[in-house]
Amino acid sequence: MNTVVEMRADTRQIRCFDPATRELLGAVAIDPPERVHEVIARAKAAQIGWRETDFARRRAVLRRIADHLVDHMDELVDVVVRDAGKTRENALMGEIWPVLEKLRWTVANGEKHLRPERVSSGLLMHKRARLEYHPLGVVGAIIPWNYPLQNIMNPLVPALMAGNAVVVKPSEWVAWSSGRIVEIARAALMAEGQSPDLVGLVQGYGETGQALIAGGIDSLVFIGSVHNGQRVLEAAAKALIPVVLELGGKDPFIVCDDADLEQAAHAAMAGCFINAGQNCVASERLLVQDAVYDRFADRVGELARALRQGDPKRSAVDVGAMVTPLQIEIVERLVQKAIAQGARVLAGGRRVLTGEGDFFAPTVLANVTPDMEIMREEVFGPVMLLCRVRDDHEAVAVANGTGFGLSSSVFSRDHARARCIADRLQAGMTAINDFGGMTYMAQDLTFGGVKQSGFGRMNGRDGLRSFCNVKAVLDDRLPLHFANKLFPITEQTFDGIGATLRLVYGRGPGRKLAGVVGWARSIGERLSRRS
Repeated sequence: MNTVVEMRADTRQIRCFDPATRELLGAVAIDPPERVHEVIARAKAAQIGWRETDFARRRAVLRRIADHLVDHMDELVDVVVRDAGKTRENALMGEIWPVLEKLRWTVANGEKHLRPERVSSGLLMHKRARLEYHPLGVVGAIIPWNYPLQNIMNPLVPALMAGNAVVVKPSEWVAWSSGRIVEIARAALMAEGQSPDLVGLVQGYGETGQALIAGGIDSLVFIGSVHNGQRVLEAAAKALIPVVLELGGKDPFIVCDDADLEQAAHAAMAGCFINAGQNCVASERLLVQDAVYDRFADRVGELARALRQGDPKRSAVDVGAMVTPLQIEIVERLVQKAIAQGARVLAGGRRVLTGEGDFFAPTVLANVTPDMEIMREEVFGPVMLLCRVRDDHEAVAVANGTGFGLSSSVFSRDHARARCIADRLQAGMTAINDFGGMTYMAQDLTFGGVKQSGFGRMNGRDGLRSFCNVKAVLDDRLPLHFANKLFPITEQTFDGIGATLRLVYGRGPGRKLAGVVGWARSIGERLSRRS
């Protein structure tokens, strides 16, 4: 069965399949551009009232979303497993848990970070200064297929807390589950007396995303590949829409010669094989120092060969299916080319269970070198790459030697040494003695990258405020009203201003004295002219 052809065969609907069995789940209607624009218009209308709500009302909606996730946990796990082919444990720990933690953090901290913030007014001592965090309006979100539930809730939760409406365009590969997930938020809004139009869903392919960007949204979150991110950014630039881009990574995982190898090996297993490696923060490049390379390779090879793979609905497995056959083709091409270039297979290296679903075996490749294509291109599959490095300096050089810069990991028993390495890594996030993706679970931390991994931030205070117009306000400290006269300009104006600047900003007694003298002379000349 050619799933890709079948999905594209009907321009009116998306046919949805279970990746682990290729079972037809159903069909989802494709939204034409006029429908997309209608959803945006309804969201705009609903947001007018929502932006005026207090934080208590917004927290009430988020609490209802959290309650639904807890009460319907098993059912939602089943929905995600069927649509994305992942294990039940990953659906629980990789989808439900992070969303519940985001909701908990936002309910507890959202108001604190969105209240007006007093700042210094500098030399304007008669004035007060503050920063205000106003909603942007309608936030568009174009999201990928690897985490159907988390990817929807990731922008939705902070956007609602900040007073925005949201219109989500999920990947066509998880269209079947998206309606069920979006309905959680819409039901929570209705239960609190708010318009469900505050959260909209549009389904389709690239044309639907283009209609969303051009349809009048006020901000955009895009999560996906570098190539698609470039196209989205170009379209958003034409509409002058601010964008947060999260474009994936090629995360380095550095194992120093003094690392706890058992700790590092199990963290590497998580970094490479959680969700079949379909993670933007997957530990795609393991840079292992010479002294421990062979022992580490033997251990991770042993662990990977013991992993169980198959349909998670039939029995407990460690690694499930891959969501799209297109991605399996990318993984297979990169792995086979690496093998041809000299990489040695310690585990996996090929497709498996081809008669059942879309599976690629958990793979460990040794003797991988920085010049190989697989070390430069994002694999986004269950593949661990072992690259030998001499020392800390070479590890950092190889780690920074790609166009990506999302997350990273450093393993060493010497904390100062690990910190020194971490400080030199070009990345948006670094975890010491842990898989880099765990930074996501500390919701006070921001999430985002540098270089080709994108820009803008999600999570934490800065991520929450990225859904706001940060407005600078200057008002009166005291009810004193006097004219601050600048005009007409006199002959003494320039000299008086210059003397004041020397007095305030000049360093050293000489400059200060010159300012005082100049200022006094200017005042004297002004008084003499008046007399």
